[in-house]
Amino acid sequence: MPRIWIDAAAVLLAATLLGGCATSKEKLLPHGDNTMLDIWHQETGGSAGGGQAARQLLDARQGLRRPLVEADVQAAPGVQARYTRTAQNEIYRQFHRLPNPDLVMYVFPHLAGTDPVPVPGYSTVFPLYQRVQYAMPGERVEDY
Repeated sequence: MPRIWIDAAAVLLAATLLGGCATSKEKLLPHGDNTMLDIWHQETGGSAGGGQAARQLLDARQGLRRPLVEADVQAAPGVQARYTRTAQNEIYRQFHRLPNPDLVMYVFPHLAGTDPVPVPGYSTVFPLYQRVQYAMPGERVEDY
């Protein structure tokens, strides 16, 4: 029984593949007298006709354009200044350093080396974190 199904599927697949090869290119992709340049001019409103398409394109462009009002002209330097590097912007950091407290460690007097040499007690300071950590813009950086 399974052999019959396999044979039927193989025949159906072969018929489908051969049917696809039997179609002509002209039937699937009809070719007119227009060149690509003619089609381009028709769709974009170029010189070869397409007056309606040109009008629609012009209307769409006009909808996107708007005149600058006086408020936009006055606000432009302030908006652009935020993206310009100045001495004030360089002093004001956007990424602030996060606190990295110093730890103080006391080393007790001890003997060191292959010949036991006495080392007096001393204090040393090292940071809590190995690397300097930075806050993201807008993240809280007040004393924790």
